[in-house]
Amino acid sequence: MRNVLVALAASLAFACGGDQDTDLGEDLSADSGLVEQPSPDERPQGDAGRATLRDAQGNQVATATLTRTETGVAVEVHATGIAPGSYGTHIHMVGRCDAAAAFESAGDHLNTGARQHGLRNPNGPHVGDLENLTVSADGTGHLRYTNAGLIPEDVHDSDGSALVVHAATDDQFTDPSGNSGTRQACGVIER
Repeated sequence: MRNVLVALAASLAFACGGDQDTDLGEDLSADSGLVEQPSPDERPQGDAGRATLRDAQGNQVATATLTRTETGVAVEVHATGIAPGSYGTHIHMVGRCDAAAAFESAGDHLNTGARQHGLRNPNGPHVGDLENLTVSADGTGHLRYTNAGLIPEDVHDSDGSALVVHAATDDQFTDPSGNSGTRQACGVIER
């Protein structure tokens, strides 16, 4: 089959007046060109942190990894114990997750540029704003968002940072938290 494709390509190139010196030795295997290559902002550059998120009862409900990329930090969250729905998810400015205080110990959203909340807010977003975490009917959910404004040094400053999943959908506009409700899970971001 490969020889037929090479011969066909050569015939077409010659018939169309193409360059007769065209390299016909390129890979024409079955998956050539079909493998989706990561965009530059998705290519991993190094570990930027990880977190284990727990609910108020101490149950592990999600894990997260932060990876430095060419254009920011990719945040990936995998949920396994959260009810189905869509939930605001943010990086908060303090690396503390005190369940007895409804995770308020994590402070406000990470916001190094004094911006307003929301990925759709013309005066935003906060550096810690992420897309919503969507959890399906089987209780599993996934979020992957590459944040161009986030740098590991902001996440790992002197008081650390935490990843928080809220109880409602983030509208991505309303300051200060997108009407995303109370904090239902929290995890300190470790190096």
